[in-house]
Amino acid sequence: MRKFAITLTAASALALGACQSPEADRVEDQAEAQAEAIDDQADAMPEGPAKEAMEEKADRVEEMGEEKANAMDDNGEIAPSESGVGDTQ
Repeated sequence: MRKFAITLTAASALALGACQSPEADRVEDQAEAQAEAIDDQADAMPEGPAKEAMEEKADRVEEMGEEKANAMDDNGEIAPSESGVGDTQ
């Protein structure tokens, strides 16, 4: 019975952690895929300012996708865990 309770608690925690709507998930997934493609292009470039600019562009695309997904789900409210405020890492 105890194993069942632990399993149920773990499953509930996972379900609550994934509270994003399917539409927001799609937006975020598309942005991540686009950022990955840009990053792959950057990886093929020689070291230098152009490569760094491409890597920064990939980061911006991914961040914009995350922000758009957050806005879709909670009208722009970002959970403290996603805001970076108070992060010590």
